[in-house]
Amino acid sequence: MTDIVKDIREAKTALGIEFGSTRIKAVLTDSKNKAVAVGGHTWENKLINGIWTYSKDDIINGLQSCYADLKKNVLEKYGETLCIVGAIGISAMMHGYIALDESGEWLVPFRTWRNNITDDAAKKLTELFGFNIPQRWSVAHLYQAILNKEEHIFRIKRVTTLAGYVHSLLTGENVLGVGEASGMFPIDSSCLDYDDHMANSFDVLLEKNGLPYTLRKLFPKVLNAGEHAGYLTPEGAALIDVSGTLKSGIPLCPPEGDAGTGMVATNSILKRTGNVSAGTSVFAMAVLEKSLSGVYPEIDMVTTPDGSPVAMVHANNCTSDINEWAKLFGGVLKAFGKDVDTETLYSTLYKSALYGDKDGGGLLPYGYLSGENITRVDKGRPLLVRKENASFTLSNLMRANMYSALGALKIGLDILFEKESVKLDVLNCHGGFFKTDEVGQKIMAAAANVKTSVNEEASEGGAWGIALLAAYMNEKGSLSDFLENKVFNDCKTKEIIPDRADVLGFQKFMESYCTGLDIERAAADI
Repeated sequence: MTDIVKDIREAKTALGIEFGSTRIKAVLTDSKNKAVAVGGHTWENKLINGIWTYSKDDIINGLQSCYADLKKNVLEKYGETLCIVGAIGISAMMHGYIALDESGEWLVPFRTWRNNITDDAAKKLTELFGFNIPQRWSVAHLYQAILNKEEHIFRIKRVTTLAGYVHSLLTGENVLGVGEASGMFPIDSSCLDYDDHMANSFDVLLEKNGLPYTLRKLFPKVLNAGEHAGYLTPEGAALIDVSGTLKSGIPLCPPEGDAGTGMVATNSILKRTGNVSAGTSVFAMAVLEKSLSGVYPEIDMVTTPDGSPVAMVHANNCTSDINEWAKLFGGVLKAFGKDVDTETLYSTLYKSALYGDKDGGGLLPYGYLSGENITRVDKGRPLLVRKENASFTLSNLMRANMYSALGALKIGLDILFEKESVKLDVLNCHGGFFKTDEVGQKIMAAAANVKTSVNEEASEGGAWGIALLAAYMNEKGSLSDFLENKVFNDCKTKEIIPDRADVLGFQKFMESYCTGLDIERAAADI
């Protein structure tokens, strides 16, 4: 306790703030890179005029609320008023589209990763580049706006992501970490910058459409992990801390996406390592030993925060519909006069999945709250299908829902493992799906047929990961050495080997899952 108080007073700390899909989280680390205090704020995206979005007020109010909660917890726990930290990092959900005018005002509402509205642009850019451009990527959103001849395209001065936008509010700098930038536009890992050939090809499209800018003028400058990305301005300090006690001049690291911070938080940036983050959405990352032989719409090619090539499988839907089932069961219990706290409710339901039939008992749920790119489903239509002789039990319902939460992900992983022979020694896991001890981890091991690992700090997630990247600015040597020797050297982990019966059960479930996708697609017309 004394050492932590000293670190706080002497600013030997790092502050990481991550804007997740349903929660904004702040983590303060000490000089040993351990999380010593956290703060949080709950929020949710809104579907407005067919666009999944968050408002500017949502972003700023959430930032202030999250920081105030952290500051309160530091005071209660350590008796210290937080007024300075050693370094700050900002992270957020990857991808999406924030278009700004000359004065920095939004030209259109923030278009998040969840939107499936850029199919035409994504296909045309993929063909042009010979490189998969997912619908979520910023360049796909920009080009779709151009194809749609939207009025705002002639007034754009900057395009960025949520992490880049918040970072610019705090520092005045228009920059991104290379990992986050790789979700805007393809990166050349040899120079840690946007791919020149592809950027030039895109500039030709811009010129043909009479637009007065180039890609590099619009998109943020790319920075590598460890580089300084500006300093907290007086206006930025006042924006974070409405009480006015936070001092300006604090250095910030390059803003990163939740994929990059997940890799850092699970020590998954070396070749043959992978990680999976599972919550509102789910994505798996595999650090490659060699390039893939083909272009796959199911696979994004991004980078680690220090620029190594990564194959990413990203599914839009994961636990959202499980949450709805949990609310339903909680409501049933309440109707019978049983008030069960949220953590007990979730852990009990998740644990019940371990007692279900290995194949889910003939139940077939699709937890598609939004559309799903991998399975070519345009709109969200959560549904449950069951055979007439299905075993409709709580355990099977939970097991099938957890299988389904990884269903789209499994399709992409099979491409990597079976078609491309990608090898992983371990798949490191974090996110809400893995919060209940062993349950999500066992099901993930069955889905990937790979050893899974969860470390003791995994619950702190990407906010801890971006705090580590902030701390790394003061280190010498590689990011991997820093993580291995100064962060995870004494970290406890739990490993689970895939159970053969679970693997076979998941495969049988996937046969029904893939066959039934036409039902899910048809439901979109309802």
